[in-house]
Amino acid sequence: MRRLANFISGAFAPPQSGNYIDDIAPATGAVIAQIPDSDARDVDAAVRAAKSAFPAWSRTPAADRSRRLLRLAELIEANLDDLARCESLDNGKTVSLARRLDIPRAVANFRFFATAILHQASEAHMTDGAALNYTLRQPLGVAGLISPWNLPLYLLTWKIAPAIAAGNTCVAKPSELTPITAHRLAELSLEAEIPPGVINIVHGLGSKAGEAIASHPDVPLISFTGGTVTGAKVAASAAPHFKKVSLELGGKNPNVIFADADLDQAVATSIQSSFANQGEICLCGSRILVERKIHDRFVDQFVAATKKLRVGDPTDEATDVGALISDQHLQKVLGYIALATEEGGRIVAGGRRIGEKGFFLEPTVITGLGPECRVVREEIFGPVVTITPFDSEEEAIAMANSSRYGLSATLWTRDLQRAHRVAAAIDCGTVWINCWLLRDLRVPFGGMKESGVGREGGFESLNFFTEAKNVCVKL
Repeated sequence: MRRLANFISGAFAPPQSGNYIDDIAPATGAVIAQIPDSDARDVDAAVRAAKSAFPAWSRTPAADRSRRLLRLAELIEANLDDLARCESLDNGKTVSLARRLDIPRAVANFRFFATAILHQASEAHMTDGAALNYTLRQPLGVAGLISPWNLPLYLLTWKIAPAIAAGNTCVAKPSELTPITAHRLAELSLEAEIPPGVINIVHGLGSKAGEAIASHPDVPLISFTGGTVTGAKVAASAAPHFKKVSLELGGKNPNVIFADADLDQAVATSIQSSFANQGEICLCGSRILVERKIHDRFVDQFVAATKKLRVGDPTDEATDVGALISDQHLQKVLGYIALATEEGGRIVAGGRRIGEKGFFLEPTVITGLGPECRVVREEIFGPVVTITPFDSEEEAIAMANSSRYGLSATLWTRDLQRAHRVAAAIDCGTVWINCWLLRDLRVPFGGMKESGVGREGGFESLNFFTEAKNVCVKL
């Protein structure tokens, strides 16, 4: 049995407790590795290593930091196929999706922030001819980075890249459900000659290792991506130390389709936004709202396309939908499907577990539920969507905003004025118009309401991982 290790100060180390956690492959239910069941002692060792490495790394010229990050990007790209297979095995997602999305975006994260630090600007202000005020942006120290299981390498690098590019060191905790690509990233960081202690990775449970990072007095900032309930706990742990905190949390995202939309394009893209990565993406459009006059046509086309999706072995290039992350999560999703029928919904596609080996579920489409139903309001995080009709633009906006979440939305319309009007009226951090998941790393990203606080992406990320200091020079 393969045993992974923590990565502290440039070396792999076993957990101080000697305890390990099984890593289970979602597609088979088999144990594929064991990971450290780390606790506060391991986190403290990682923080001490990061704190020790910070002075030298923060003073390293930006061009040198950039060179090392670009080298790490090259190594990730060179190992794309291997990393995609690791992520598919560990996460249950299709290897084709990992190869097409997750790994290339991890490469892009390092390349973007490696070059962004070479183009940062500052501000200077003449104060009535009496003084010159200018702004310095300086790294804070040890960044605590906690990432989820659904996009393991993509979201881990989304945090590590800007943190260390800005001159911080870091202690990262990947999800205990998907540790393998994080372990490979640690190995590749050695090849890239990232100095010891700049990147530290501690495996383990959120309740132990994650809590220890969030509450550690020598970790001045926390970036967390995950569920809203856990995010609240992270914020509570960080609050007594007045840490800088960024939280990217849950989503129950509306996909609003007006009657003048390109219906074929809306259906094709909505299939992706509903069921990509088994619906286990916080940006998935799980609430489909359709103008009543095209509702039945949309449902017919969407259901037909859903039934054509191929569910099965994630390593098969022909597979469209892989396995859910765990049996526990599968049972949760099945529970919501059962609840949908209790609430008066009609399951028009899917709804059943596939096989007894692995955690596979048919892509599921539910109609007949109003916005007050739990299945429509609560985040399911699986291949389950609801379709609800609306009669007017005002009703569509009201339904879109009826969720306590506010991460993203998608709009489908040929009316440019309506597109801008509705996009401005929907309470969420990102709105896609006639597309989905089209990302630009230069723009700010984050949620409203219970989808989190703070913005990352582009210089927003570099600003989060630094602190602004004003310097006033009397003339």
